[in-house]
Amino acid sequence: MTMTRRIALAAALLACPTAALAHHSYAMFDQTRRLTVQGTVHALEWTNPHIWVWVDVENGKGGTATYGFESNAPAELGRFFGWSKRSLTAGDKVTIDYAPLKSGRNGGALRTLTFADGRVLRTPRSDPQYGVGPRPPAASGGGNEAK
Repeated sequence: MTMTRRIALAAALLACPTAALAHHSYAMFDQTRRLTVQGTVHALEWTNPHIWVWVDVENGKGGTATYGFESNAPAELGRFFGWSKRSLTAGDKVTIDYAPLKSGRNGGALRTLTFADGRVLRTPRSDPQYGVGPRPPAASGGGNEAK
């Protein structure tokens, strides 16, 4: 293998992890703020790499505005939070807790979705400490701590 090919291969390998992580940024959301809206589910896009929940919210002028809420991958929501592609149906009345878009547009990063009957769908962002950093280890007091 020539030196040029080795350099090209090394550059390609170094570029791949950066590209793979780039689409997972939540920099467009203001994670320091929490907003809530009530509305009617318009659609659920159960797609990779992230799901989208579209909700029609009354705009106070006799009409509605559509809000878009992004969350994690379907596999993660299903495995760890009990979601499925049938969790939401168009017409469901919901309350959405979310981190708003920094741009001011309608929508944000979905934290918690609550149905009119009180059922709750959670996401990783439901945890108030999400994005703040790792939690300090809890003192278990059970004597099984690693030494």
